[in-house]
Amino acid sequence: MRLRNVLFSTATVSALALLSACGGGAGTAASSGGAPMVGVDYPRSDTDFWNSYIKYTPKYAKELGVALKTTNSQNDVAKLTANAQTFISQGVKGVAMAPQDTAAIAPTLAQLEAKKIPVVTVDTRPDTGNVFMVVRADNRAYGEKACQFLGTKLGGKGKVVMLEGGLDSINGRDRTEAFNDCMKKNYPDIKVFGEATNWDGAVAAQKLQTDLTANPDIKGVYMESSFALAGTLQVLKQKGLLVPPSDKKHVFVVSNDGIPEELKSIAAGKIDATVSQPADLYAKYALYYLKAAIDGKTFKPGTTDHDSTIVQVRPGLLEDQLSAPLVTADGATYGGVPSVKSDDASLWGNNLG
Repeated sequence: MRLRNVLFSTATVSALALLSACGGGAGTAASSGGAPMVGVDYPRSDTDFWNSYIKYTPKYAKELGVALKTTNSQNDVAKLTANAQTFISQGVKGVAMAPQDTAAIAPTLAQLEAKKIPVVTVDTRPDTGNVFMVVRADNRAYGEKACQFLGTKLGGKGKVVMLEGGLDSINGRDRTEAFNDCMKKNYPDIKVFGEATNWDGAVAAQKLQTDLTANPDIKGVYMESSFALAGTLQVLKQKGLLVPPSDKKHVFVVSNDGIPEELKSIAAGKIDATVSQPADLYAKYALYYLKAAIDGKTFKPGTTDHDSTIVQVRPGLLEDQLSAPLVTADGATYGGVPSVKSDDASLWGNNLG
């Protein structure tokens, strides 16, 4: 495989079963046989998106020729720090992680750097500290795409609720700031109720219910992740608002992730759009870049052969921004943003089988 403008050489739920067998601690997958051993810390296993990432990881480890040690930090930076210590003691040659608190991870990154263990972060980018590569989609684009969709559907007027993720995460901040900026610039007559949820579905549902009670004319919801899907649908159903898009009572809902349940909900008219965050490619390219780092290869900004762009986000830090398309029922263009249909075979959420 080759990247344009980049220098390097070629080099299920089975993962869940593995974690269970190991009591959620360090596990082993793949064999030795000369394959370099890498550590992968799963950030959590309580969402469909991250469970999909867990499922894909051993598949791509086998494909790329690396052996695995795995841990699960369960959305706790202290556990992630301890898991990194475990990886060091096991002699791994590289570590992939997805720190949910992107500020607090800096000391752990410094320790791994001191041990000359390359790190690839997935989905999130550390606020400070060095990593070999960040594998991520453009999260500001998530917020902008959601804004353009809702702004178009509401005709530039009305009220929407934004169920924010954790603002201690670069992802939560990017999605929130981009959505707000886009609304102020393009749809100033839409009022946004921003609700902090810390990626907690129960909190999101409670705040949405409160907003709808106080403002029954709310016509849009932006969920910054599929963590809020089940609760949002339940609240809309309780309020008599879970009706087809053709019904004037319909509340337009946009999510982020692209899990199978979202795609089914779009097809059924329960929600209206999502941004497909590539769980499969996160797993693939996290391991791909770790293997490249172990092999001593280097990268520079430029377009790639897998429909992404490597950008320099700050001196010495590169990020491969993978493609994350807007997904809708009709595959139309909204506010200049093209979309793909929810049944498109290219979407990973349609290929978990």
